[in-house]
Amino acid sequence: MELGVFSLSDIVADSPDTAASRIDDIVEYGVLAEQHGLDVFGIGEHHTRQFAVSSPAVVHAAIARATRRITLTTTATVLSVLDPVRVYQDFATLDLVSHGRAEIIAGRSAFTEPFALFGEDMSQLDDLFAEKLDLLLRLRDEERVSWQGRFRPPLHDAAPNPQPTGALPVWVAVGGTPSSAQRAGRLGLPMALGLIGGTLDHAKRLIDVYRASGRAAGHPEERLTVGVTSHFYVGESREQALEELFPYYQRYLSPLTNGGRGYHVDQPTMAQMAARRGALMVGGPREVAEKILDLRAELGVDRFLGQVDLGGMPAAMVRDSIRRFGDVVAPAVRHVLTPSTRGNHP
Repeated sequence: MELGVFSLSDIVADSPDTAASRIDDIVEYGVLAEQHGLDVFGIGEHHTRQFAVSSPAVVHAAIARATRRITLTTTATVLSVLDPVRVYQDFATLDLVSHGRAEIIAGRSAFTEPFALFGEDMSQLDDLFAEKLDLLLRLRDEERVSWQGRFRPPLHDAAPNPQPTGALPVWVAVGGTPSSAQRAGRLGLPMALGLIGGTLDHAKRLIDVYRASGRAAGHPEERLTVGVTSHFYVGESREQALEELFPYYQRYLSPLTNGGRGYHVDQPTMAQMAARRGALMVGGPREVAEKILDLRAELGVDRFLGQVDLGGMPAAMVRDSIRRFGDVVAPAVRHVLTPSTRGNHP
């Protein structure tokens, strides 16, 4: 089971953070994640000034030159508004810079702003994403591409450069939409499921849809890979973790922070969400390890990524969480998942 962390690069208003300082911190977190034995580091993509990173490939290139092993992924690439040729070229370049560690998690976008910025019609969101994902996969899988669609000029015997070290891994980001899970399964692509509310039962319904769709399309079980992402913090104890994270978590979810799209959360609600079967991955090392092992045992999850910095968390707090995750939680999880149990979905 792969374990890692990611940042969406949010910038809290009325804080000393700037885009430059946040990017410096994020590069440091990526390096720290590798130093403490984690497998994957992710960076989100956003196109408003409430976030620092609009080009994860560029920031990942900085991390790539200071690391040697960790996988560099996106959480997620906003493919609906981007040119798949440019996306492919950027991540093929990152793959060469990192010597084969680049990865794309392609998403539709939960925000309206990118559609206005790039001149795309959000009412055609699903058609845009489906067409652009098809072209991205063609670019990855074919030596030369001839292609025609509705939203982009056609390609005739195109050969984008450069070529990556191998086939670029492409995942599909899924929120709560069954049709998105069905698409990922039908295509036989790995699914990255955002679990930011509810319980394991909510996740199981979507994972079951994904695997059923994949099997119906004839894909082997081992190809139907599932990753889960969640809000995350590892403290010294459950009580300390909940107490320390609450003000940042509350601010991160607030409607004021999210342009009216968020919601208010109080401490009892947060504690309930962090319970054993809840979506919130917050607690001491023991509790977080148990919750990750539950993902594996009950849902057959192959990867877990925790959103490690949110709501203006101090850098020292983020560093401590990464260290506890890498030094204590990850070894505990790996100890339980012996070779004889890896790859066996319930």
